[in-house]
Amino acid sequence: MKLLVISDLHAANQILDKMDEQFSKADGVLFAGDFAECFKPETGKAALDKLCLKHDTIFAVLGNCDNEDFMEELEARDICVENTLVFHEGLAVAGAGGGTIFTGKTEFERTEEDILSDFNIINTSVEQTGDKSLWQNLVLISHNPPKDTKCDAVNAELHAGSQMFTDFIKENQPLAVICGHIHEGCGIDKIGNTTVINPGSLAEGKYAWLNLSKENDSWEIDSTELCNL
Repeated sequence: MKLLVISDLHAANQILDKMDEQFSKADGVLFAGDFAECFKPETGKAALDKLCLKHDTIFAVLGNCDNEDFMEELEARDICVENTLVFHEGLAVAGAGGGTIFTGKTEFERTEEDILSDFNIINTSVEQTGDKSLWQNLVLISHNPPKDTKCDAVNAELHAGSQMFTDFIKENQPLAVICGHIHEGCGIDKIGNTTVINPGSLAEGKYAWLNLSKENDSWEIDSTELCNL
């Protein structure tokens, strides 16, 4: 399975028309939020409409620049994985949107506790079924990155991610984590056995690939790649 990993479009919709080849090669698209331009949440609708024309299989969350009510638009197009658990060909996808509280001026800022609460549905599912193997096939999409990886580094001295999210990943070890938000944190890293990908800002022409293969009932990561247009 070849998954196109993107984030932080910020209403630079013309970029999407430069990626027709990438969309045609992808079996699915993972989008880690920020449809809208910063401080212009009204621009998110056109960005969403454009993205949905590019592929039939999209899994997405909101970014901190997207209005929280915009989730209804994602749900109407059946691409929202925020606070839910979606299964696709044996792969499980769950999401959490928004960014941690920083300036208090962007549309969707939340506490770390609120962001992580979107993943409660996963633990509930494991508890109900008694099947911990779910984590082996689980991809998490979170606009906000985990702390202390390449993917949340604003610079060499400052990591702006969530410590609670890092702790959650260490404890549960999902297959992969897709994040965004910190444009400078474009990178691929590991937390234990979990691969973490911040593809960088699509508005800047950055994206990534996540290539998976399935053996018996388990998905494995074959390769990852950061790319620029």
